[in-house]
Amino acid sequence: MKKMLPWLITILLAITLIAIVAIILLNNIFGDDKNSDSKAADSVKNVQAERISASKRVDVTSEIKEIRTNLVDPEYIVDLDFAFQLENKKTKEDFEKIKDIVIKPIIISTLGDMTPESLNGSKGKDELKSKLLNLINQKLQETTEGKLVNVDITDFIIAQL
Repeated sequence: MKKMLPWLITILLAITLIAIVAIILLNNIFGDDKNSDSKAADSVKNVQAERISASKRVDVTSEIKEIRTNLVDPEYIVDLDFAFQLENKKTKEDFEKIKDIVIKPIIISTLGDMTPESLNGSKGKDELKSKLLNLINQKLQETTEGKLVNVDITDFIIAQL
């Protein structure tokens, strides 16, 4: 019996350690949902949008109108107008210079990869706006010092041919 006692203690310690690790992992994986939701809600409460006057917003906003292109499904066509809010007036001036040769192709190629179902609803439009924001900011960083702050869809029509 004296020879088996160290083995029994080792086995009991191993089982205890495994149980403790399993409980910790389960709490981190499944028990953190409430904490992450409350953290997300707290972070949203603390966010304050920068307020700018209407005249300043007009000064830093550029529009691209009447973009018509096919979607992935060639039987559908989309007609969109966009408003792009830029960081400052200088960035807007640079944006105006390149919007027909750089920005429109980005928009058309992004729309060409989308389906009519992916554009339906506010979620689809938000995804399109975020994709465009990221892609256009990458191109703007190559040509100017400013950045694109916001993308808005001002007109939206999907039609089947």
